[in-house]
Amino acid sequence: MEQGSRTEAVRRLGIRYPIIQGPFGGGLSTTRLASTVSNLGGLGSFGAHMLPASDIGGLVDELRGLTAAPFAVNLWVSDHDQGGLDLDEVSFDRGWRLFEPYFRELGVPRPERMTRGHPDFDEQVEALLEARPPVFSFVFGIPSAAVLAECRRLGIVTLGAATSIAEAQALEAAGVDLMVATGAEAGGHRPSFLASAEASLMGTLPLVQLVSRRVGVPVVAAGGIADARGVRAAFALGAQAVQVGTAFLACEESGTTDAHRQLLFSERSEHTTLTRAFTGRLARGLRNRWTDELATRSTELPPFPITSWFVSKLRPAAIAAGRTDLVSLWSGQIAPDLRHRTATELMRSLLAELHPHPQPEEVNA
Repeated sequence: MEQGSRTEAVRRLGIRYPIIQGPFGGGLSTTRLASTVSNLGGLGSFGAHMLPASDIGGLVDELRGLTAAPFAVNLWVSDHDQGGLDLDEVSFDRGWRLFEPYFRELGVPRPERMTRGHPDFDEQVEALLEARPPVFSFVFGIPSAAVLAECRRLGIVTLGAATSIAEAQALEAAGVDLMVATGAEAGGHRPSFLASAEASLMGTLPLVQLVSRRVGVPVVAAGGIADARGVRAAFALGAQAVQVGTAFLACEESGTTDAHRQLLFSERSEHTTLTRAFTGRLARGLRNRWTDELATRSTELPPFPITSWFVSKLRPAAIAAGRTDLVSLWSGQIAPDLRHRTATELMRSLLAELHPHPQPEEVNA
């Protein structure tokens, strides 16, 4: 990996190796996972989009206490979809009729009508700027010119996400430092922002090639990468770093459940689907009863974050009952090739395969 380790992406991020751990929201990120990856020479990430602004400073302080290396904090620029703030009784009752059978099945009472389903991005980013993490990564849009200018002034590296040529060009025009070209193979949410997610499903292979030839900022490849073969392919296509998501999500350091991990390492991992049924935004995960049943009623789903809010009220009871048929099981299409159960094993495997002369003292730094 000697050539890859000297890329402009690596230089800008201030890391040793061109490996970024994908950020996970909804409690799936942990400071243990992010710091482990950073301490091993990659860029650890924490998906903070569900944290209230008041918690972001403490998160950054905790990460700084666990690693002296760079790390990223990730936020969602768009905190609601059209109609997602319509919190009147009519909208609430409409959503309740769709989800009520599952509440009854799990023995969860009807919740009080929500007041706000997602933290406000403007408040979150203000707290993030005050906390000054080394890297600010973001999805679902582009922060304002004022926010990006403040990041430059404070020395915070910015990392946006694109699912199309147009989005990549918009990120470059806005002045971001790096961008992730995320293909449709990737697990979790499709972070499109100029067109609908359903119209933004280009695969990693063509997307990275097309974007890297059309923008001047370093491109990070994401989607379908879990081992050294994927990393080499991404570099051959023009990427300067890779973002690995599902393979890190499956590691014991992540915040997901053991039941989810077991399924990621099972034959079930061969079957993923794109669904809006868990949050109201399109995301890739393992097929289960929830995705299958709600697929026939997709037009009835409330917009984000109303769907996400209803589902969040069910999730604790479903997890406690071991009901993997009723919870989100995020996964990319590469999951059948997962091999490593810890972040340390995964990082060391990537480095051993990619570096012609492994340096154990660097890996253990």
